[in-house]
Amino acid sequence: MTALQTAVDLLIQKIQQSSDTTQRLMVSLDLPANTDLIDWMDSQPLFPKFYWQSRDSREEVVALGQVKTFTDPMVAEKVLADDQRIWGGRSFDGRTNRNRRCLSSFFFLPLLEVIRMDGNWQLAVNLSTDKEKMVETLNKISSTATEVTAINSHIIARTHSPDYSGWSSMIAQALDSISNKVFEKVVLARRTTLTLDTPVAPAQLLKASRKSNNNSFHFMMALDAKHCFVGSTPERLFHRHDRDLKTEALAGTIGRGFDASEDHRLANWLMADNKNGYENRLVVDDIVNRLTPCCESMNVAQTPELIRLRKVQHLKRGIDAQLHEQVYSADLLDNLQPTAAIAGLPRDKALAFISEHEPFARGWYSGAVGFLSRQRSEFCVAIRSALMMGDEVHLFAGAGIVPGSTADSEWKELDRKTATLCSLLESDRPDERSNDRSELERKIA
Repeated sequence: MTALQTAVDLLIQKIQQSSDTTQRLMVSLDLPANTDLIDWMDSQPLFPKFYWQSRDSREEVVALGQVKTFTDPMVAEKVLADDQRIWGGRSFDGRTNRNRRCLSSFFFLPLLEVIRMDGNWQLAVNLSTDKEKMVETLNKISSTATEVTAINSHIIARTHSPDYSGWSSMIAQALDSISNKVFEKVVLARRTTLTLDTPVAPAQLLKASRKSNNNSFHFMMALDAKHCFVGSTPERLFHRHDRDLKTEALAGTIGRGFDASEDHRLANWLMADNKNGYENRLVVDDIVNRLTPCCESMNVAQTPELIRLRKVQHLKRGIDAQLHEQVYSADLLDNLQPTAAIAGLPRDKALAFISEHEPFARGWYSGAVGFLSRQRSEFCVAIRSALMMGDEVHLFAGAGIVPGSTADSEWKELDRKTATLCSLLESDRPDERSNDRSELERKIA
């Protein structure tokens, strides 16, 4: 990492020589193709820390330290310089009566960013008025990176909230509400708390997940050394470049097969299943309704495509749009989050049901994390995620409840989704695999 340290030293010189109006400085880096940013990030003493790898793996960023923080992304978007980005996210239920401890949103303009776009590397700093303090902080950057070791922790116990009995009761109440036309769909979640034989570090979980879970956004947001939110999510909330917008409806799920033939049968079943197709259409309709006031034009994929992940397969329909002038990324965040894919429809009725019946506060889970700038912004939906606090590891997963849902099948869906991260700590248990097979046989029959 000597090239990185040399670049830091060069930026320090540029800071000392910069004018009072300079807001951002950047230098190119010549780093080996196998450089691991997670190793480097984990060796640094600065907080907050944010790691981001785009779903197509083309962009990778580590953001460290803060020049300024924001609770309202609109305020930031109106004052950012052209090349500046804020990093962070918006929680699902922070600062509500249900969850006073969690922030409703947290965004920060980082002191330092290491950026890889394809094979090109850059190092950037955002300037504050206190140059002396900036230099002092940058001098704390470690010139060496210790390799993050492979996970050597194993699950010895897990506790679900709700448990299966509570889940069954909650599903029954949700289906009653749907029958009574209170709402069309609600997404209900489960928190799984793991007890491990030895602690696992957030960087270990992130690195293992990045290696194992393809076609996913990988992120880590650490406000301090003891509180960290990590995830590998397949779902984009939106990507915006100038007036071009891309979003998607990711809803409808089945597991993976034991072999190619079974995988193909499962995929065909999912594509033809009325319940999953209906669930996906609800999400599409909700997104279209919420975006219509912001857009000059919109194109929705006519049929879903199949998205294959390591543990599950999903239905996805892409939505492309051209935005009106003067639509901010913060407006899009307000309009889209939370979508029907992680809350329900109508939104307010579904949120009220979630608040009343889920036995835990979601916090950052099913919120949105990513970056925002004047020209380009991207956020993913924070599912397939873990909250890590000291030695505690909490995993989260949700399932969309619509007519035809059953407590048993949705509980198994939660297991498959949680396995995105859980399986990195423990191999699949035989009883779960046999249960999945029996469920498959019932569905295909």
